[in-house]
This record gives sequence, C-alpha cells and structure tokens, in this order.
Amino acid sequence: MNRSRSSTPRRAFLALAALGTLLAAPYAAADTWPAKPVTIVVPFPAGGGTDAFARPLFAAMTRNIGKQFVIDNKGGAGGTVGASIAAKAAPDGYTFFMGAVHHAIAPSMYPKLDYSIESDFVPVGLISSVPQVIVVNPQRVAANDLPGLLDLLRKNPGKLNYASAGNGTSHHLAGELFKLQTKTFITHIPYRGAGPALQDLIAGQVDMMFDGLGSSAAHIKAGRIKAIAVASDKRAPGFPNVPTAKEGGVPTYQVATWYGLWAPKGTPAAAVEAMQAEMKKALNSDDLKGIWTGLGTETPNLYGAEFGKFVSAEVKRWNEVVKASGAKLD
Repeated sequence: MNRSRSSTPRRAFLALAALGTLLAAPYAAADTWPAKPVTIVVPFPAGGGTDAFARPLFAAMTRNIGKQFVIDNKGGAGGTVGASIAAKAAPDGYTFFMGAVHHAIAPSMYPKLDYSIESDFVPVGLISSVPQVIVVNPQRVAANDLPGLLDLLRKNPGKLNYASAGNGTSHHLAGELFKLQTKTFITHIPYRGAGPALQDLIAGQVDMMFDGLGSSAAHIKAGRIKAIAVASDKRAPGFPNVPTAKEGGVPTYQVATWYGLWAPKGTPAAAVEAMQAEMKKALNSDDLKGIWTGLGTETPNLYGAEFGKFVSAEVKRWNEVVKASGAKLD
C-alpha cells in the first residue's frame, strides 16, 4: 500500500518532466541549428549573379556559426530545374533554395512547372536587389552611351544579338522589354546561366547583355565589358559613373534583379527563424556591406511574410510584362 502511494508522485514528476521536454523542443532546435552542414541549392551555374551573392553570404555564415553551408549549383531551364529539385527536398531545415527574380517570371513563361514558388516554399528573406545593366563587348559594339547604342541598333535591325541566362529569366525579359520600349530588334541567344553567357560576352562571341549588375560588376571594373546604362531611376552604389537609362533617353526602362532565400514547404519554423537571424547578422556586417556596395546594391531588410508578399507582387508584375512584350520561349 505504501509502495503504491509513493510511486504516484514519482509518475507525476516524470510526466511533468516529459511535458517540459516537449515544450522546450522548439527552443532547443533553434539553439542547436545547424547540427550538420546546410545545403543551399543555387539553380544556375557558377559565375552568375546568384553565385556572386550566395558565396560571400554563406561563407560569412560558415565563419560565424562554425558549421558549413554548401553551395549546390543545379542549372537548367531558366533556373526552374534547381527550383524543382529544392521544392522536393526533405523539409528538415538542412536544404534551402536561393532563387531570384527569374522565379517570379517563370510561372508566366513555363506553364507546366511542377512546383509553385508561392505555395511550395517558405519565404525566408531578400538577399539583395540590384538594377539590370546594359553591357556590351567593347570590341564588337562601337557605342559608349545609350543614345549611341540606340543609333547603332536602329541602323542595324536584327544584326546585333544579346545573351541571356536562359529563356524566361530576367535577362531575357529585360531585353524584350528594352526592345519594346525603344522599338529596336536584337536577336536573343539563351544560355544555361548568366555565368556562361558572360563568358561568351567577354570572349566576343555575343554583342551585348542585359545583366544583373552583381554578376557584371567585376568585369565592368576590369574593362572586359562596357557598361552603357543601369535600368533604374538612380545611379547604382559603387558605380557613380554609369548613367541611368533615364539619363540616356529611356525614362521608363527600369528593371531590377533580386535574389532571395526560401525553404521547402514544411521546414520547421525554428530552423527558418534561426536562418533568418544568421542572415541578418551576416548581411549587416561591415564586410558584407562593403561587398554588396561593390556589387552595386545596398543591404536589404525584408524577411518572412513580407518577403512572401513581395514575391507574389513580382509574379503578378512580371506576368503583365510578359504579356505586354510578347516574349516567348525560343
């Protein structure tokens, strides 16, 4: 009898202890994440704009946390191959997806996508937003400014070409929008990413490109390609000598390339929140602020649901641009 009575408080204590463990689990997960390397799926080949921001950011986070963040390049089909792979990854907090504006354009260009950027991912945060820049190979294109380029294009319709990171990417749509607004014709040549496209531009295999400033920045500074104009209403940080399209006589031409981070749907909230906290710490460091300025952008502050709303608005906006431009897959 006495033995039975003495075991009752013990059972109650064990039950309370177990309940306390369950209640503490989310906090413990947040404190211990990451317990192993984290994979960042980048849906373009190395050398493009996504890589230009992914590598310094996740290198900084690796140093800060002491756990490795591994870049996994999965290029193809305008970034949609990598997005599809990431959408199907295990939602365990150890796979994230670094996409871009291209993924807000894709729903309008690829009607049979097997994922949704809005419903199959959890929005984590905006990493950067840079203006598109019109760049040319200086040996192939004898123009130093936007009026000179427009004159050349109008005198040689269809003879000049522009490279893009692939069908349905912002590079492609930026080119089609430019043609629409300036009433010019330039032949589109799609590649499997901005890196390969840039390499051919530098090598003189193509004439020009509508690129995100982040991936072109180093090549502009080195003189390998020439910046004609940025597609924004103000000059870009770190590039005060590159005029805007408005200054060149095309005031309505404004296109930005942005990059963001998502997690597969179902990823634990604690892991997402921990990732956001580490992103903020890295992005607000002096080192990364300096790198971002050198790549033509400022440090963003858009996370979670607000970033998700931004992406949805971009999907809608680019659908309208696709319809207006008449852009099609080549």
